[in-house]
Amino acid sequence: MAPLTISSTLKLSSGQHIPLLGLGVYQNDDCVPAVEAALKAGYRHIDTAQMYRNEEQVSAAVKASGIPRESIWITSKVFQVDNKTSASVQSSLKKLDLDYIDLYLIHSGHGGKDVRLQTYKTLLEFVGPDKPLRSIGVSNYNIKHLEEIREAGLPTPTVNQIELHPFCQQKPIVEYCKEHGIAISAYCPLVRGDFRNSVFQEVAKEVNKTPAQVLVRWSLQKGFVPLPKSAHPARVVTNADLYDFELSEVAMAKLDALDRGSDGAVSWNPIDVE
Repeated sequence: MAPLTISSTLKLSSGQHIPLLGLGVYQNDDCVPAVEAALKAGYRHIDTAQMYRNEEQVSAAVKASGIPRESIWITSKVFQVDNKTSASVQSSLKKLDLDYIDLYLIHSGHGGKDVRLQTYKTLLEFVGPDKPLRSIGVSNYNIKHLEEIREAGLPTPTVNQIELHPFCQQKPIVEYCKEHGIAISAYCPLVRGDFRNSVFQEVAKEVNKTPAQVLVRWSLQKGFVPLPKSAHPARVVTNADLYDFELSEVAMAKLDALDRGSDGAVSWNPIDVE
């Protein structure tokens, strides 16, 4: 495996290459400074959503960066489902002021099986190399939600974005995704900034890094696509200082041992919706 760098990517089943490190902009009502700082620091992946209500700000920061559009990966998500899906895609395209979105996700499994499948089918109509969506996927999907798609004979999602960090490792979902070629994107990789755990502190001291850097590096070494978020430009930059160290097998094992299953979740983690 080639050494990880801030330019490292992962090839999706769609053939697209997603940058491994992304900036999340959830709960950031003024995300322009954070996105600008991220792009200056070398990030090339921004993760937004309709529900975040900041797609227009992401667009402004991307334009201000002067970086070619094709060099920046933009992910967004549809929260409205079923009969509003087409309008939602058009709304995101308009707010982001883009001809295409690199990755578009169904934000959660809420709504029931029929709505989930119809939403996914509608998104498929927009997918292709010359269409508005280059890749589609899901978020907060458990195995049963993913199985619904497979059993319906529909193309496999390229990505499943779920809560992932040492306390909440979602191992059955991760294994299913790996077996079926679904890339795994990790939200809340920084456990919402609660770094008090003694193992975080111990490993950070061993590698002379911050706990935040250790957690994102753990995610990268697990093969995930982590989405650390911060509204503070300086922290956005330091969160990407990840490529001059590696966590040892011993350190990774210490972090792996912290798993508490669903009890370790620090966000809504709605993987069990019917």
